Amino acid sequence: MNDTPFFIGLNQLNEQARSQAVTDALSAVQSGQVQFPAPQDKINLHIHTFFSFNGEGYSPAYVAWRAKQEGLALAGIVDFDVLDGLEEFLDISRQLDLKATVGIETRVYVPEFAEAVINSPGEPGIAYHMGVGMPQRKLNAPEEHFLSTLRETSARRNRELVSRVNIFTAPVTVDYEQDVLPHTPTGNATERHICKVYALKAAAYFSSPDKLASFWSEKLATSIEVADVPDKPALLDKIRAKTMKRGGAGYVQPDAQSFPLMKDMNAFVQAAGGIPCVAWLDGLSDGEQRMEELLDVAMSTGVAAINIIPDRNYTPGVHDQKLKNLQAVIALAQARNLPIVVGTEMNAPGQKFVDAFETEELAPLLPVFMEGGYIIYAHTVLQRHARLGYLSPWAERHFPERAARNQFFAKIGKHVEACKQAVLTGLNDNLSPSEVLTITNKLYEVKA
Repeated sequence: MNDTPFFIGLNQLNEQARSQAVTDALSAVQSGQVQFPAPQDKINLHIHTFFSFNGEGYSPAYVAWRAKQEGLALAGIVDFDVLDGLEEFLDISRQLDLKATVGIETRVYVPEFAEAVINSPGEPGIAYHMGVGMPQRKLNAPEEHFLSTLRETSARRNRELVSRVNIFTAPVTVDYEQDVLPHTPTGNATERHICKVYALKAAAYFSSPDKLASFWSEKLATSIEVADVPDKPALLDKIRAKTMKRGGAGYVQPDAQSFPLMKDMNAFVQAAGGIPCVAWLDGLSDGEQRMEELLDVAMSTGVAAINIIPDRNYTPGVHDQKLKNLQAVIALAQARNLPIVVGTEMNAPGQKFVDAFETEELAPLLPVFMEGGYIIYAHTVLQRHARLGYLSPWAERHFPERAARNQFFAKIGKHVEACKQAVLTGLNDNLSPSEVLTITNKLYEVKA
């Protein structure tokens, strides 16, 4: 991106400095100094920010800014174990007239699949899992406690990990509080933060790139090129693989007590106003080869959407098993009327900001992805402003059949302009769906 340093200021870790950059950026838009292209049929609802880890260091504000630059119709952030970026992202998106959603991701335990690997490689019973369409950061006490527990458990796991890895990497060692946490805006570090810090600490310890490459070659038992030091993605991936993933020096196999139960995560998400969402990897694991059964379990405890990462699940021009699995899971989601959430993650350097929807493989699927995005966005604004979201008692009462519910929320998502969403506060659960549609059609200049 050809951003000036002024707009790159949106990525500052300091909240006050970043807030000033947001104010200045919005002023530039309002004055006409900055103009954005018209929204296109492009979507990314799964972008990690620097509140967990973004491969390019993007803040929620910058994600929204770049989404407007790229002409995305819908954009969404997802962070591990926190909702720290929610209000920042939804607020600037509203002011930029960007249709926006927020999610949370964590790992959960699925007792029904205790013997099967699901989507966390080498970890039977453990699954990456999500809540999407989270409408606000303010939570009731039980949900706040659950969220705090996620953060505290992650921090404890990280401290223990660092203590084990330090033995392996000595004489290069890391202090979690002093070395790692300053790289985060609110103290929510991930394995990727820790890997980056180990790389930087090693670079400070050794006087030359040759010595640094030799150090890592010896420690990681693999050839490290000088071109990859001090902290290129290839080196960071190898550090993570050799120290933090299964078989690594700092790795401990998780068990049933390591993460919350999927049903408990689903209950938290729904109580917080979001939509519980199963995350699909690639269809190759034992657990994902039993996807019908997995969805039965997930949906019985509240799951109402599915997340897919298209870019890693096909190769343009290649009709292989990856593509067949992608097409199969989309067909399965459609058969169950589960809205599909898509995105590229951006939780490692080099990942795309938006999928190549123009390819032969993704172009036929784009309408399905856009519909899912409009549903989640409509849920977000209706739940945030009127408590009439996708899983609200109002929606359950008027749309017991999920297909009709999807159709309604997709229409709302297409109609409601982000910059005018606050008018939805005038809606209430005494209105019928047709009345809500009529009101939104009048409030927003809907083009046929």
